[in-house]
Amino acid sequence: MSSPRELVIETLTFASPSRVPRQLWLTPWARINHPAEVSRLQSAFPDDLVFCPPLYRSVPPAVLDSYADGGAVYRSGTFTDEWGSIFVNIEPGLMGDVRSPLLPDWSAVGMVNIPDSYLSVDVDQVDAFCRSTDRFVIAGLTPGALPRPFERLQNLRGSLNLLVDLAAPPPEMLSLLARIHRFYVDLLEAWAMTAVDAIWFMDDWGSERGMLVNPALWRSLFKPLYKDYIDVAHRHGKYAFMHSDGNILAILPDLIDLGLDALNSQVFTMGLDNLAPFRGRITFWGELDRLHILPNADPADVPAYVRQMRGSLFHSGGLIAQCEFGPGANPDNIYAYFDAWQ
Repeated sequence: MSSPRELVIETLTFASPSRVPRQLWLTPWARINHPAEVSRLQSAFPDDLVFCPPLYRSVPPAVLDSYADGGAVYRSGTFTDEWGSIFVNIEPGLMGDVRSPLLPDWSAVGMVNIPDSYLSVDVDQVDAFCRSTDRFVIAGLTPGALPRPFERLQNLRGSLNLLVDLAAPPPEMLSLLARIHRFYVDLLEAWAMTAVDAIWFMDDWGSERGMLVNPALWRSLFKPLYKDYIDVAHRHGKYAFMHSDGNILAILPDLIDLGLDALNSQVFTMGLDNLAPFRGRITFWGELDRLHILPNADPADVPAYVRQMRGSLFHSGGLIAQCEFGPGANPDNIYAYFDAWQ
């Protein structure tokens, strides 16, 4: 019998795992509003993949505590992150958004703080955590440190301002993006020196209908950044995972060409039939549709969606059963989802 870690590696390498591995993403909102259901799900369907705790030598404990369940970033009100961005949150248990960006114009670019203390990954503690579990371990990157160059620029500049900038990138934006990218590469290098199995990064690139930017622009400006992140992982013998919401079908071949191992994306938004030609070339790291199926489906119908996912995406592996327990999700549908995979 394969251990959870071996099961995930068999999945990533298309080596015919004995079952599809699973992972439940829990928002603090779910723990606050559905503690009994969360406990029931975790007891019945323990995760095969886990995120390492954020273990650093120099990051102030108050900063790390702010990202814990119920921490400052998830409380109603305002929260200033490590970069100087101010988030406004109206719903406990969720992250808010930036209403007044730090850089309404580029004259304030010198105010941006790069949180270099995150480079002080505590290798001994991380390695000890990895030795303590038989699960597949992903680097413990908090929202403030997780590589997300597009979203980081949005948080600092404002989404509308940034989209205008991207039409004719000013030198200040390109210089800041280069600084952010160097920090992210160094951060991933630090985590890749530990015993974790994978590093990860993210950027939400899609709306429900398509890309937020022209794919050609994405390829010229952002694809090289992701290549560097994936190269860091593979150079150190790690797997590279990515999350991106929305319809990103246009850039999926690019991510595969870069060697990305696993992608967490909204597969029902893109259409399972459209994704089927890519099975066996990348691992689909979930997810079950959280816009329609998780909140609105009859639990009795959920196994049919599981069969559709397996039929379209599984190819001697290449599929992880993952979904998110967030606002609106019916806990019974989440239970039915994981139960069907069993």
